[in-house]
Amino acid sequence: MAEFEIGLVLPDVLGTYGDDGNALVLRQRARMRDIDAEIVTIRLGEPVPDSLDVYTMGGGEDTAQILAAEHLIADGGLSRAADAGAPILAICAGLQVLGESFRASGKYVDGVGLLDASTTPMQQRAIGEVATQPTRAGITAELTEPLTGFENHLGGTILGSEAEPLGRITHGVGNSDRSTAEDLPDVQRQRSAEGAVQGNVIATYMHGPVLARNPQLADLLLAKATGQRLDELEPLEIAAIDRLRIERLDAAKK
Repeated sequence: MAEFEIGLVLPDVLGTYGDDGNALVLRQRARMRDIDAEIVTIRLGEPVPDSLDVYTMGGGEDTAQILAAEHLIADGGLSRAADAGAPILAICAGLQVLGESFRASGKYVDGVGLLDASTTPMQQRAIGEVATQPTRAGITAELTEPLTGFENHLGGTILGSEAEPLGRITHGVGNSDRSTAEDLPDVQRQRSAEGAVQGNVIATYMHGPVLARNPQLADLLLAKATGQRLDELEPLEIAAIDRLRIERLDAAKK
């Protein structure tokens, strides 16, 4: 058994946009610090171990979302892991599945309930570069660097009072467009929100993969999963990642 185990949750149904790469980034950044890290792949129909160190899940289409939600609710392993304090990173459809409800294939579907969030269709797809300033809410309090990714979704996600945005939009659409949020009392909060943070769950619409574009976020997950502060991790100097961040942040300004 590896010293550090990364759960890759349902990549067979939530693996449409290359978000499996987040688990690879976590494994590599752990290994570069001499941590014996391995990825544990959990496929549809398989039980989700509740004893892993950190979990990642990605994006998918309507039918895949429904299958994922049904499996995760029935199995309960991911919810038990969250209750035990394991960090969870959810991307795009993963964000919606971990919410209270989402609309897919013309019907409302119950989510896992780890996020106080609900999702309905927007009038127009959000697609393109997105950048935010981290809110530093909850588990993300140590984040200081801008976040960057690529959004491609039609879901308008509204956050309830128990969830906070991961970031505030500086470029792009984020969780919801004007049509989704215009009648809400906290309309400005909803329109500027990207992603969600609640407990030890971090969720975002950012593809990229997001952890390849945002090494500080990757290291935050590693730190939380190993019981450390972010500044206690050995720094990694990777010139190619620095260049990628500059390139993508510049692209979000155009």
